[in-house]
Amino acid sequence: NKNEWQSFEKNLMQSHEDFVHKLTGKFSELTSKDIKLSIYLKMNLSSKEIAPLMNISFRGVELHRYRLRKKLHLNSDVNLSKFMINL
Repeated sequence: NKNEWQSFEKNLMQSHEDFVHKLTGKFSELTSKDIKLSIYLKMNLSSKEIAPLMNISFRGVELHRYRLRKKLHLNSDVNLSKFMINL
């Protein structure tokens, strides 16, 4: 089961390779969890859908989104999912 999960994460990164390169090119300080969250946001998933994928609570996703927004220097009026989709 753990191998399947690692395979899923590897495929997720590979399928969004161009996006990951753009993102890390502009924001080099992002962690692997930040990148995963960004991919899920680009896929237009909600926090409730992201929580089980990242194995954290809904509140944990919201907190991570807040921290990611700070790292990206985005104002609160900018929609984070739309930002990722348009990147």
